Amino acid sequence: MKACRYRIGVDGGGTSCRAALVIAATDARFEKTGGPANVSDFPGALARIFDVLRGLLADAGVGRSELAQASIHLGLAGVTGPVMAERVRAAIAADLPFDRITVTGDNVTMITGALGGRDGAVAAIGTGSFVGVRRQDQVTTVGGRGFLLGDQASGGWLGKRLLEELMLAYDGVRPHSDLSRAVLARHGGVAEVIAFAVDARPADFAALAPEVISAAKAGDPLACSLIEEGARYIGAALQALHWRADEALCLTGGLGPAYAEVLPAALRKSLVPPAGSALDGAMALAAEGL
Repeated sequence: MKACRYRIGVDGGGTSCRAALVIAATDARFEKTGGPANVSDFPGALARIFDVLRGLLADAGVGRSELAQASIHLGLAGVTGPVMAERVRAAIAADLPFDRITVTGDNVTMITGALGGRDGAVAAIGTGSFVGVRRQDQVTTVGGRGFLLGDQASGGWLGKRLLEELMLAYDGVRPHSDLSRAVLARHGGVAEVIAFAVDARPADFAALAPEVISAAKAGDPLACSLIEEGARYIGAALQALHWRADEALCLTGGLGPAYAEVLPAALRKSLVPPAGSALDGAMALAAEGL
C-alpha cells in the first residue's frame, strides 16, 4: 500500500458540495462546504468543486507542490457511468495534480458511508431517491433516474403525487382529505396549484413532503396512502436487487427514516442506523488502494 500524506473526499449533490481533508500524520481533519455540484451542469458543478477544494487546501495549509502526496475521491450526483466519471477525473487532474483521483456517483459514496464497510442495502430517500446493495465491495443500484422518470418515494415524488391526488379529488375522482383541502386552500385554488406546478423544481415539490409525513402520522388517509405507496416501491426495489433478510438495511436521506414504520415487518427487522455519511464514504474510497 502506498502512503499518502493527505486524503480528500468530496460529496457533491444538487443542494451542496462538501469536502474533507485528513492529514495522515496527525489525523487533523478540515472540512469545507460550497454550492450545488450535480455534474449535469458540468461547468457550474466543476467551478463550485474547484472553489471548495482550493478553500479546503488553503485552510489545511496544503500547497500545490504537495498534491502529489494526496489521494482524492469524488462522489458526485450526475455521474451515471464511466464516461462522465472520466470526464470529471480529467478536469480535476488538469488543474490540481493529485497523486490519485477516483470518481463515482454519489450513490456509491452514500452506500459506502451508510454501511460502514458492511454488506447490505441502502434506501436513500431525499429530494430524489435510489436503492442499492453492496456485496464484497461491489455496489449495484436501482432508481435514481431523476424527477421526471423516477425518484419514487422521494420528497419530490411525494409532493408531486400529493398535487396529482389533489387534482383528482377536486374533480371528484378521489375523495378529499384534510391534507388535500389544506393544500388547496393555501394555494388559493386549482389555477394557483397548476401555476405552482408548472414552474416548480423538484426541491419545490419536496418542500411539501414534511406536510405529507406529518399528516400521515395524524392518520390522514391520503397522506397514509402516499407513504404506503413509497414503502411498496422500496420493498420492490430491494426485491429487484435480490436483497436478503439476513443482510443489513439502512434508510438514509432526509426522508428515509419516515418510511421505517410502514415497511413490512421482515424489512423492519433488518434496519440498522447509518454508520456514516456520503462524505465518510468518499473518505473511505479515497483510502482504498493506498
